[in-house]
Amino acid sequence: MMKRVKVSIPKVDGLGLLKGKPAYTDDLIPDNTLIVKFLRSPHAYVKIKSIDISKAQKIPGVECILTHHDVPKNLFTRAGQGYPEPSPHDKRIFDEYARYVGDEIAAVAAIDEETAIKALREIHVEYEILPEVMDFEKSIDNETIIHMEEDSHSKFEIGFNPKRNIAAAYSMEVGNVEEELKKCDYTVEQSYYTHAQAHAMMEPHTAFAYIDFQERLTIVTATQVPFHVRRIISKTLEYPMNKIRVIKPRIGGGFGGKQALHGEFIVALMTLKTGKPCKIFYTRKEVFESTCSRHKMRFDIRLGADKEGNLKAIDMKGLSDTGAYGEHALTVFMVAGSKTLPLYNKINSVKFSGDIVYTNNVSAGAFRGYGAIQGNFALESAIDELAKKMNLDPIKFREKNMIKEGETSAVFKIMGEGREGVEMYVESCKLDFCIKRGKELIKWDEKYPYKKISEDKIRSVGMAIAMQGSGIPYIDMGSAIIKLNEDGFFNLMVGATDIGTGSDTILAQMAAEVLETEVENIVVYSSDTDLTPFDVGAYASSTTYVSGNSVISAAKNMRELIIQAAAEKFEINAKEILFDGKILKSKDEKHCMSLKDFSTQLYYSDKQKQLVANSSYVGHISPPPYMAGFAEIEIDIKTGKIDVIEFVGIVDCGTPINPNLAKIQVEGGILQGIGMAIHEEVKINAKGKMLTNNLMNYKIPARNDIGKLTVEFAESYEPSGPFGAKSVGEIGIDTPPAVIANAVFNATGIRIRDLPITPEKLLLKIKQ
Repeated sequence: MMKRVKVSIPKVDGLGLLKGKPAYTDDLIPDNTLIVKFLRSPHAYVKIKSIDISKAQKIPGVECILTHHDVPKNLFTRAGQGYPEPSPHDKRIFDEYARYVGDEIAAVAAIDEETAIKALREIHVEYEILPEVMDFEKSIDNETIIHMEEDSHSKFEIGFNPKRNIAAAYSMEVGNVEEELKKCDYTVEQSYYTHAQAHAMMEPHTAFAYIDFQERLTIVTATQVPFHVRRIISKTLEYPMNKIRVIKPRIGGGFGGKQALHGEFIVALMTLKTGKPCKIFYTRKEVFESTCSRHKMRFDIRLGADKEGNLKAIDMKGLSDTGAYGEHALTVFMVAGSKTLPLYNKINSVKFSGDIVYTNNVSAGAFRGYGAIQGNFALESAIDELAKKMNLDPIKFREKNMIKEGETSAVFKIMGEGREGVEMYVESCKLDFCIKRGKELIKWDEKYPYKKISEDKIRSVGMAIAMQGSGIPYIDMGSAIIKLNEDGFFNLMVGATDIGTGSDTILAQMAAEVLETEVENIVVYSSDTDLTPFDVGAYASSTTYVSGNSVISAAKNMRELIIQAAAEKFEINAKEILFDGKILKSKDEKHCMSLKDFSTQLYYSDKQKQLVANSSYVGHISPPPYMAGFAEIEIDIKTGKIDVIEFVGIVDCGTPINPNLAKIQVEGGILQGIGMAIHEEVKINAKGKMLTNNLMNYKIPARNDIGKLTVEFAESYEPSGPFGAKSVGEIGIDTPPAVIANAVFNATGIRIRDLPITPEKLLLKIKQ
C-alpha cells in the first residue's frame, strides 16, 4: 500500500512562491549589474555591409558593445538536446547575415536600460537587403538560399542540404503503401496544415552572469536544460567547461520555449569582457519575435481501408517550416510520425516521409507536444473523414483498428528516437477504457453528430485519441544523489529541471515512499551544474519516468546504506536489521534506535561516516501515455464563433504520482491545445514583420474561455515506470485540434483542414 505516492500533496515550493519570496532569475540579480540589450534586424534577410558603433561607444555608461567582429565565429545549434546534437550547426552568436526580423545584429552592455537603449539607437548599420522566403511551400530549390556559409554542417546524416534550403529530411516505409492502397475499398487523400504557435509563457527569457571569487563564470538562467547550456556555451565560446557553472532558479513556465539558448551567450561574453555581472531580460515583444515558435507543418495524408472497416494503409508525407535556423528540425518532425502512427497498428503498410525547410521566419523549436500535436491533427482528422466515407461511427472505427495492451507496432522498431531495431510491446494501454469513459461523460450517443439549439446555433461533439512518450530511450539520462543528515532528514539532489510542473514535488514523494519517511523530510535541490548530478533537463516528457526511476534507485541504495551502518553499530548481520523509516532495530529487539538518534550519532561519534547514495537511469523503452479527448462545441452560424461547452480528457498515464498535479498538467495541456485549435494565430506580413507580437494581439485562452473541463485517469500500471507511472506533461495538448475540427464537421458538414479554425474562416465556408 503506497502512502506517499498517488497522493495529492501541495507542491513543495508552492507556499514560498505564493508569498512572493525571491525565487525567479530576475529576483536574484546582484546589485550594480550591467543591463544588456540587443540590436535586432528590421528586415527578414540582409547582409551587413558595415556597422558603425563609434557614437554608441562614447555614450557615458556604455561598458561594452559586441558585433560579429567581436565574437567567436563557431557555428552551433541552440537546441538543448542530446549530444551529438541531431540538429544542424547553422548559427553564430552574431553573423554578417541576419535571417529574420528580430535576428541579433549587436549587443550593448550599459549601466542601466535607458543608457543601453540610447546606445542601440546610435549604432548605424548599412544593410544589403536580400529577397526573403516566407512561404515554406516555396522554400525548396528557391533562388534565395538562406544558408550559404560553407562551414554549416550536421554531426551525422540527417538529410541536411542547405543549398536546397533543406535543414533535414526523413523517410521510412513498412510494406508497400502504393500496392496496398490499390487494394483498398475506401481511400481518403487530403492535405492538412498546422500553424506556428507562440509559447506565451508568463516569465520571459531572463539570464544573468557573474565571475565568482574563484574566477569561474556563473550563469543563472531560466532554462529547461542547464547541463546542455553549460556544454554549448563551453564549446561555442571555447571556454573551459570546468570554469562554467549554470544555475536554474524557479521557472515561470517553459513549454519547450526554454529548451534552447537565447540570451545566455551574450551575458556570458559580456561578463567575460567587462568582468562585471551582466543581465539580459527579454521584452514580451522579443519573446514573440526573437525566440522560437511551434513548427508550421503540412501533411499530405492517404488512408485506405477494406469494406469490413479494417484500416490497411497509412501514408503521411510532411513538410515542416524550421524558420531561419534548424534547431529541433529533424526530431520534432520525426515525433509527428513516431507518436501518432503506432495508434493504428493493425495496418499492412505504413509510410512516413518529408522535408524540414529553412525560411526567413523566426526559428521554430521545441514546444509541448513536439510534433505529435501536428501529426495528430492531420491523422485524426483523416481518420474521421475515412469513417464518414465508410458511413461508420468514428469511435467504433478507432476501437477496431487502434493499438491495445500487449501489442506492438512496426513503427516503434523503425522510428524509435533512441535506437532503431528495438522492439517495444505496450505493457500498459487503457485506450479502450479512455474511450468508453469519455464517451459516457460527454453523452456521445445523445449528442452525436449534432443538435440544433436555435435558428442560429448548433451543438455537436467530436473526439480523437492520442499517444506520447516517456523520455527518449538509450539517449536521455537522469541522476539522483541522496544524502542523510543528522536528525534523520535527507537532501535529494537532482539535475531534473522543475519548470513549474511540480517535478521537485513528485520526485520527493518517490524518495519518501522508498525511505518510508514524510515528504517534509526530503529537501530537494535541483539543477545546478556544480552541485547536482547530470540530467538532460525538462523535455520529451522524461522527468517522471527517467528521473523518477533514478530517484527510486538512489533511495533504495540509501536504505541499504542505513541498514548496513546500523548493522555495524549494533555489531550484527545486516539481515537482522528491521527498518520502517523511523526506527532501526534488530529482529530480536535487543537493539533499537530512532533514525533521528542514529543519524546524529553517525556524525558525532567515534564511527563517523557520511551516508550518500546515488544512481542514474537511462530508459530502454519509452512507454506511451494515451488519451481520448472529447468535446461538445456550440457554433453560431451567423458569426462563425465556436464556443467549447465541455471538454473531457481521459488519460492513461500509468500511476499518477500526485493526482492533483497530474490533473493540472492535463488541464493546462488541453487549454493550450484548444488555443492552438481556435484562438491563437501568429500573423506575419509579406516582409516578415510579426503583427501579433504582444499579448493584446495574440489571443491565448483563459480558463473562462471554455466551459466545463473534466479530466480523469484510467486505472493503469506501467511495469517499467516508477511505481507504475508514465509521463503526463505533454499528452493533454495533443487531441484538442482534431477533436474540435471533427466536431465542427459533425455540426456543419464543413471540414477545416488548416488551423486555426477562426470565426472568419468558418463563416466564409458556411456562406460558400
